[in-house]
Amino acid sequence: MKENAGNPLHLTSLNHVSLLCRSIEESMNFYQMVLGFFPIRRPESLNFDGAWLFGHGIGIHLLRSSEPEKLPKKTEINPKDNHISFQCESMEAVEKKLEEMEIEYVRAIVEEGGIQVDQLFFHDPDGFMIEICNCECLPVVPLIGGMARSCSRAKLHPMVQPQPQTQIHRVVHP
Repeated sequence: MKENAGNPLHLTSLNHVSLLCRSIEESMNFYQMVLGFFPIRRPESLNFDGAWLFGHGIGIHLLRSSEPEKLPKKTEINPKDNHISFQCESMEAVEKKLEEMEIEYVRAIVEEGGIQVDQLFFHDPDGFMIEICNCECLPVVPLIGGMARSCSRAKLHPMVQPQPQTQIHRVVHP
């Protein structure tokens, strides 16, 4: 195998994200009903409580925590915290659905060079943060070389360094 300096481990894609959870059933329901994942077969040799889901080209592996009381509690939604991000077709449709489902979220906007990226952040049942965005508008710019192609438009763009602006939207339960 020839050494590749730009990809020393010869990676090809993200395969899955593994998350500890308090309740496999509650987390499975969230990832299916909110994010559109579907359950897939999990190897029988895994002799601990968990579930595998797949969607949008990646897997979510849910693992029941052996000490659920020690998992961090849900905290304030902070766009600068650990999260996984998904691109969507319509930010308006996502926001409407989150409101219908009474899921609390925070809205953020990244603006740079006339490009605006909208982001929505919310928690799964265990407090792990999810981002939904229209990030395909923002060019992927390597820090070396100064120019890059946009993933969605295949045009050259000057180097950008976006700074997010956040706006909080809270769903109030009666």
